Amino acid sequence: MSTLLGATALCAVAGLASAQDTTITIATVNNGDMIRMQGLTDDFKSKNPGIEVEWVTLEENVLRQRVTTDVATKGGQYDVMTIGTYEVPIWGKQGWLVSLNDLPAEWDADDILPAIRGGLTVDDELYAAPFYGESSMVMYRTDLMEKAGLEMPEAPTWDFIKEAAAAMTDKDGEIYGICLRGKAGWGENMAFLTAMSNSYGARWFDENWQPQFDSDAWKSTLTDYLDLMNNYGPPGSSSNGFNENLSLFQTGKCGMWIDATVAASFVTNPTDSSVADKVGFALAPDNGLGKRGNWLWAWSLGIPAGTQKEEAAKKFVAWATSKDYLALVAENEGWANVPPGTRTSLYENPEYQKVPFAQMTLESINAADPTNPTVDPVPYTGVQFVAIPEFQGIATAVGQQFSAALAGQMSAEDALAAAQTLATREMSRAGYIK
Repeated sequence: MSTLLGATALCAVAGLASAQDTTITIATVNNGDMIRMQGLTDDFKSKNPGIEVEWVTLEENVLRQRVTTDVATKGGQYDVMTIGTYEVPIWGKQGWLVSLNDLPAEWDADDILPAIRGGLTVDDELYAAPFYGESSMVMYRTDLMEKAGLEMPEAPTWDFIKEAAAAMTDKDGEIYGICLRGKAGWGENMAFLTAMSNSYGARWFDENWQPQFDSDAWKSTLTDYLDLMNNYGPPGSSSNGFNENLSLFQTGKCGMWIDATVAASFVTNPTDSSVADKVGFALAPDNGLGKRGNWLWAWSLGIPAGTQKEEAAKKFVAWATSKDYLALVAENEGWANVPPGTRTSLYENPEYQKVPFAQMTLESINAADPTNPTVDPVPYTGVQFVAIPEFQGIATAVGQQFSAALAGQMSAEDALAAAQTLATREMSRAGYIK
């Protein structure tokens, strides 16, 4: 009897030890909301004893390269990956991600905003849980706009943006009328430029998958972008991505910044932003053609197929993307710092409705239409990307051409010609065009 009890006790101890040995590795991007999540991980561990968390935090372009390589080769480095609306449908279709349809009922999948949930679903299977959702909008200095004698419309045009950028620029005072993404990358400068090009009537491909960089619409897009940045943007802008422009705006060096709606909580946070009480918001600009230059994205948590720690990974994903997590952030950091753009219930919350950028964020998300992203018909879905596997490589190469043009290493015409040549070559190789 005592031997049996002893054996049972040993088994219990062994079981406890193995539970305590469960460590999940999470790859994430170095954005503020993810850094905040890491600081709150003790809440997860207290609710899930025996699961340890190891973080791999990477710059956006590096993260995309590493998780793509790992999931495609079934490398097994990560148990949870921070991935976006571009990757999820493609990888889900290829069987590279674990379905999350079996997350607990209290997680409440029906509460996810339809626009965000739709982008993460394939054949009714949810393949990633949104941590935060975003579109893009204009963030601007209200004091500088007033000083310039201008008033920002709720729905500005690109012509107004040009006028305001000129009026707010004071290079001697190190204040630049506009800050935009210039760093090369399919999710960096090409996310911005693709969304901008939609409002100019441009397309990546026509209905026969022929690249369209030789069109007048793309020439107008890139020419106006380069004019804005060269005349009214900060020096060295070809190296600036989301985080670099965020820092510039927070330190008072940008009159306007057109970028992710998620940045609103950071530019209005008095702890980090010297201009927190002088920020206004407007919809992304248009050109009167029926499309605004705003995108649709969700940074989401997905679980690669083949992980040995699926159960623990699902517990973490459910925790980090839950209503309770939003309440936890609100309790610790205030409602303005809650990850936005994922849940209907958040936008119905009276406390959150008081946040100055909440309504503009929701309107921007709802205004984006991934199924009809352009003025003229296209064979693809996606607003700031084209939802085909080849896009990542092609757009990174195109982004390098456009970043080189911004750095003054080539003309807009040469950059567009190079983009047309390389896109045509790659689409021919992939069999889209003959």
